[in-house]
Amino acid sequence: MNLKDIRKNYTRETLSEKSLHDPFPLFEKWMEEAIEGRSNEPTAMMLSTVSQEHKPSSRIVLLKLLTSEGFHFFTNYSSRKGIEIRANSHVALLFFWPELEREVRIEGVAARSSKEISDQYFNQRPYESQISAIVSPQSQVVESRDALEQLWKDKQLSANGGKLERPEGWGGYFVQPTSFEFWQGRPNRLHDRILFLRNDQEWLVSRLAP
Repeated sequence: MNLKDIRKNYTRETLSEKSLHDPFPLFEKWMEEAIEGRSNEPTAMMLSTVSQEHKPSSRIVLLKLLTSEGFHFFTNYSSRKGIEIRANSHVALLFFWPELEREVRIEGVAARSSKEISDQYFNQRPYESQISAIVSPQSQVVESRDALEQLWKDKQLSANGGKLERPEGWGGYFVQPTSFEFWQGRPNRLHDRILFLRNDQEWLVSRLAP
């Protein structure tokens, strides 16, 4: 397999550090453009965590809410990501929109979302997805696909279309950013990289070499 000659010259947009003071409006603008541009899974973000044994792991989760607290996603608190966040709350997020030749890297601290936010999101999920959140022992070994589907069917039958309550072990996390890096692809690998670092109540803005 010849990989060394696979390359793309990026030419779509530019990014300047001038007049940039707060990363949140820029992120919201880029997210809107990713959605309007029909990027594939625009809210998908890579979440990286580190275990108590200092071993990193990454997976894709979906951004479901952006608030003044930070970036919210939802999961089983006993999943691998939940266990690792409990051991080390420092995490990293990565958004990649290849259609726009852009990515955003975020580092920050994760904490559980409020019960109100978790309940609100759970109640907005499709009924079938609520059942999955209840029955799935996320990240645990299961006997088989058939056994997992049987758990789902059994719950569907017992629920009989009635209201489902959010399990205590399932809910949201929010990541409060300490840094943002906005990356815009440019020709000849001279990409734009703008870094925001949190300093007390303000953001320090600088340009990084590609």
